[in-house]
Order: sequence, then structure tokens, then C-alpha cells
Amino acid sequence: MPAQPAPEGYHSVTPYLIVHDAPAAIEFYEKAYGATELLRLPTPDGKLMHAEILVGDSVVMLADEQPENGFKSPRTLGGTASSILLYVEDVDHRFEQALDAGAKVLRKVEDKFYGDRSGTLEDPFGHLWTLATRVEDVPPEEIERRFEAMTKP
Repeated sequence: MPAQPAPEGYHSVTPYLIVHDAPAAIEFYEKAYGATELLRLPTPDGKLMHAEILVGDSVVMLADEQPENGFKSPRTLGGTASSILLYVEDVDHRFEQALDAGAKVLRKVEDKFYGDRSGTLEDPFGHLWTLATRVEDVPPEEIERRFEAMTKP
């Protein structure tokens, strides 16, 4: 039987985070987002070459940075150019949980014109996470109308 294009339980897109101190990052993601560790492949010096956690129904891969091989964390780069959107059942609760675990608020939780209640955090490792709960199903035409109304001078 031929293999499937993606392993069972994985989605088409899987985030892969490069972090400074991957063991600490796993601990943070467990506390902040209820992650479950699936796999840990340490090197002899204790760094993680590869790890996998389950956040909600999605696998997130991560590893310690290896600047000598081109894998640099946001800490080394001085920021990140990407972010992760994480849908949760209770955004207000999970947002507070992430703050208690050490995240920093970038945008407070509020209702958005496109139907989500969301807020954005920076985790202690420099990655950006927008946590959201869908509170209203809004058709694309209505999203466009609301956006235009919101951006009119």
C-alpha cells in the first residue's frame, strides 16, 4: 500500500518553529496552549534536533536554533516575519493562560469585524500567536462591506 502524502494526524501545512531553548518552549506551550508532547529527539549536548507537540488538533514541530546551519530563532534574528493563528474554544481563558505562562500582549482580545474574537501574543521565544474563537459566521460579502465601512475616512 503506498504511503499517504502526509502522515496520519498531520495537516497539509505544519508550522516548524526554531527556538532558543526548545525544552523550555515545549514547557511553555504545554502551560500556555495545552500542548501535548509527541516526540523529542535530543542531541548528546541536550539540545533538541527535532520535537513535535500537538496543539488542539494540529502538530507543531520545533527545534533548537542552529545558526551555523541557517536555522535561527527570533531571538537571534531580532524578531519574526510570521505568526500562527490558533483557534481555541475560549479565547479569553486561553489568552489569560498564555499570559500567566509568560507571553506578552501585542493586541488585546476583542471582537473583530470578520467574526472572530481574537488577540495577539508574543511568546517568550519571540514567536507571534493570534488566539481566536469564532463568534459569528460572516459571509465574505459582509466581511468586505464591514471592512470598507471600517476603512472609510
